Amino acid sequence: MKTALAIAGSDCSGGAGIQADIKTMITNGVYAMSAITALTAQNTLGVSAIMEVTPRFLEKQLDSVFTDIYPDAVKIGMVSSPALIEVIAERLTFYKAKNIVLDPVMIATSGSKLLKSGAADVLTKKLFPLATIITPNIPEAEVLAERSISSSEDMQSVAKHLYEKYGCNVLLKGGHNPCDANDVLYTKSGCKWVFGKRINNPNTHGTGCTLSSAIASNLAKGYSLEESVCQAKEYLTRLLKININLGKGSGPLAHGYMKGRTI
Repeated sequence: MKTALAIAGSDCSGGAGIQADIKTMITNGVYAMSAITALTAQNTLGVSAIMEVTPRFLEKQLDSVFTDIYPDAVKIGMVSSPALIEVIAERLTFYKAKNIVLDPVMIATSGSKLLKSGAADVLTKKLFPLATIITPNIPEAEVLAERSISSSEDMQSVAKHLYEKYGCNVLLKGGHNPCDANDVLYTKSGCKWVFGKRINNPNTHGTGCTLSSAIASNLAKGYSLEESVCQAKEYLTRLLKININLGKGSGPLAHGYMKGRTI
């Protein structure tokens, strides 16, 4: 059985973070493992508290995973401090981790800021060079590229800029666009659009976590990067179409839905 490791924060409400990662990985047919970077008190309305693990404890979690059940892919989500980012970069390099999908989580769906001061700079310097692919949304890409995005041409230009600047493949997600949900995949082969129909569903808590974990699952199973992205996009679209309605804010997804059935 293929395996995948999620490195991210815990979401006690189950819609994002480690919980979304594990649900997604299981549904997409891989054995899921986790290394928790922080505990968060959050729900569909927002994040009310964050308690980080220590760098040493995160290191011990990563050692425990890599020395026993070596992951075929790694997904990295919320890492809020420079010290934790340093640990992840060092351990992934030491263990020669492969198929690394990095979701540069900077702001939660609810609008809560999830990165400490200085963490973004360490993230781009230490983890981006190790990543097989990064998956920023439009607001995150604007921060990373230091320019605004207001058109499809801007998306292509920024995706290319990030690819050339950081030396990793880029999936620039277009979910914040008002008219469509098209993403741009930029690799050494150039630009490819991954088209998606906009679904009228306000419940999008954890969509970024879900998509990146699905990509990692597909890479773990041996699919090409392009196919992994396309299959993950299809999976996320199915979940959004279900439109379950839980919570008082931006609700979660029905992660267990796959191939016409809900688990």
